Amino acid sequence: MCKHSPTCPSAASSDRESARLTAHHPEQGWSLLCNGVLLFEDTGELLPDGEVVAPHRVLPTAVAA
Repeated sequence: MCKHSPTCPSAASSDRESARLTAHHPEQGWSLLCNGVLLFEDTGELLPDGEVVAPHRVLPTAVAA
């Protein structure tokens, strides 16, 4: 899918999230990357083959008072 140079990482690559944005819709909570990955604001992903990647955002830990 990626047609620019240097090419972006593939959707199967571990660094797939570093691909360039093709479409960005923050009001709807998603972005499409040029490698075909649909990236959601909760850090979940939908890969071009239909595989779902669960959100992997680091959540802050509670601080003891």
